[in-house]
Amino acid sequence: MTTQFRLRQALETTPAYVPGKPAAAPAGITSYKLSSNELHLAPLPAVTEAITAAAVNPALYPDPGAGALTSALAAHLGVEEANVLFAAGGAEMLSAYALATLEAGKNVVFPWPSFELYPQLAARQGAEAKPVPLTADFRHDLPAMAAAIDANTGLVLLCSPNNPTGPALRHTELEEFLAQVPSDVVVVLDEAYLEFCTDPEAADGLALTRRFPNLALLRTFSKAHGLAGLRIGYTVADPALVMELRRTVLVFSVSQVAQAAALESVKRYAEVEVRAKQVAAIRDDLVAGLRAQGWNIPDAQANFVWLPVTDEEAASLEAAFAASGLAVRKLPGGIRISIGESAAMERVLEITAGGPGA
Repeated sequence: MTTQFRLRQALETTPAYVPGKPAAAPAGITSYKLSSNELHLAPLPAVTEAITAAAVNPALYPDPGAGALTSALAAHLGVEEANVLFAAGGAEMLSAYALATLEAGKNVVFPWPSFELYPQLAARQGAEAKPVPLTADFRHDLPAMAAAIDANTGLVLLCSPNNPTGPALRHTELEEFLAQVPSDVVVVLDEAYLEFCTDPEAADGLALTRRFPNLALLRTFSKAHGLAGLRIGYTVADPALVMELRRTVLVFSVSQVAQAAALESVKRYAEVEVRAKQVAAIRDDLVAGLRAQGWNIPDAQANFVWLPVTDEEAASLEAAFAASGLAVRKLPGGIRISIGESAAMERVLEITAGGPGA
């Protein structure tokens, strides 16, 4: 007998998030997980010490306002504390934005392919998803996105560098786009991979928030800071918008351990950036190697590369990687490979050596 529950109708059209697969472990081969865009470097020792020190008494609730962390991060960014709000990772902050802006009759405009959560946000709220295809070189089609905005648009999502394809938005094109968006439409710029970006023309989102109050930044400690397992992300936005988001972000969602780790990481931001650029150098070497083999690799500005292939080719490639102990992410339209240690990158190039269609 099947039990029926009183569930929201919107769930019928909500796609489930499919997590990255763990790495297989063929006999005698070191396996590597390259499917979740995690930082492969060990945590900074001072951050590990902060985690240990903060974990002594889990009986107490964390600071719901993340006061010390908010103060330190605001000072680092050169903004007011009222501009900053924390949540349990970028995903929860995105959900908070959806709760604040979307409902039946509203729509959300976003690039596609991009972060898998974006269409889920619309479906969960009973709103219309308006995905806008990327350009031929896997970049945001900002003119088409601007044209997709209408009187019912409640939210616009941008992703720079874009996950899973890699390119970053350029400052001039983003500036021109924002000038076309109605001032009462919230635009969230997802900068989860910001620290890995080396494109000199990449958009300065923080600077643009000072000119466009409807632009909000989404950032995380999951990627370059290496704190994905602790779940902590934040937004930088107009204080009036931050106050509204406080109605939708779950209270006590950011643990004291996560706050302590992030605070120490903010204090050592220069070290974080150095490590991120080390990852970027490995990425650039991998891109060069793949292109030399004949692969059409888009501009890569995050901690992953994108192999645009057919779904049939992607399935074959995924199987080949798995047989060699590498977990990669198969997505519609291609394969995403997270940057890992050098031995893993060398193995990637061994598997792709035949080039496209091999």
